[in-house]
Amino acid sequence: MKIVLAYSGGLDTTVAIRWLKETFNANVITVTVDVGQKDNFDDIEKRAYIAGAEKHYTIDAKKEFAEKFIAYAVKMNALYEDVYPLATALARPLIAQKVVEIARKENADTIAHGSTSKGNDQVRFDLAVKALYPEARIIAPARIWKMTRETELEYAKQKGIPVKSESSKYSIDENLWGRSIEGDIISDPSVEVPEDAFEWTKRKSTEKIKLTVEFERGVPVAINNEKMELVKLIQVLNEVAGSRGFGRVEHLENRVVGFKSREVYEAPAALVLIYSHKDLEKSTYSPLELRFKKIIDAQWSDLVYEGLWYEPLRETLELAGDNLNKWVSGEVQVEIEGSGMRILGRKPKYSPFSDKIASYNKGWYPTDEMAKGFIEIFGMHSLLTREVRSE
Repeated sequence: MKIVLAYSGGLDTTVAIRWLKETFNANVITVTVDVGQKDNFDDIEKRAYIAGAEKHYTIDAKKEFAEKFIAYAVKMNALYEDVYPLATALARPLIAQKVVEIARKENADTIAHGSTSKGNDQVRFDLAVKALYPEARIIAPARIWKMTRETELEYAKQKGIPVKSESSKYSIDENLWGRSIEGDIISDPSVEVPEDAFEWTKRKSTEKIKLTVEFERGVPVAINNEKMELVKLIQVLNEVAGSRGFGRVEHLENRVVGFKSREVYEAPAALVLIYSHKDLEKSTYSPLELRFKKIIDAQWSDLVYEGLWYEPLRETLELAGDNLNKWVSGEVQVEIEGSGMRILGRKPKYSPFSDKIASYNKGWYPTDEMAKGFIEIFGMHSLLTREVRSE
């Protein structure tokens, strides 16, 4: 029996290698997908082999993650419940895709992942695998074994399995688009998040910084007139904005699995880009387009968060998003200081704004007769309704 395991290198998946090997008498092949996390991939590979992996793959998917997943997160202003930029949720279908590709290459009919029965990730991994490799068996060891973190550590010690020496009291998931932080006292929503939980947004500079973000067809392409590949652009913004202390998200989140959970994230680049993109859209769309776009943005974000990447509606929404974003080109000037960001100005390429019409000092003015007629017709529904309801 061959099992392909989505391997992060953390405690759960490292213990899972030996557990799968012994429980199912299986050959375990591990797959680590680089989506921008700051890990030592050589160490992860060594740890996998020591734990008992027959073969290990490390796949660099940063460019694909940026161009096929993050680009849409920007175009669709992806903020689950108006705050979370979907960093972890966005990466899961791509990781599952790469694991399935290796499973087919290795003629393995079983796929494993490290998700627990309490988290959202089990939904995202399982549904993605079912969509891409419906005949595969899915095993989630952490849903089966009865081990706590302490007993996992004891199991690893007994089996001579190395675990990360820098194990944190927090559970961290990280990729190019964001860093999620869970565990310890953070779980209590009434307690302030300790400063030691943060890494990307530790304030290293008290100076405010002004940036110009350029978009083409809804996708960011340059910072301060310097063209960049999307991966680099995100990395630069994470560093520049994060070092000012910007990019923290904290909220009580409605999980897919039926309960609320206190969630903490760091996503400097994601927030700068989405806020800037939203401003450029507002400067470009007609009022009806803007209201419609808000509806499909929220629906797209919900689908991704809930693990429904392969739901056909997602692609339909993206078609509408692409069609609208073809007009979203131009520049947005922003200022970042500490935890705050504000828009300084914008230069949209296709804005219907006209100074000749909007200016109070020059240009077009409706006549008194036109203004009165417009107001009469505009308010007629409200006035007539009020009249018939008067007592």
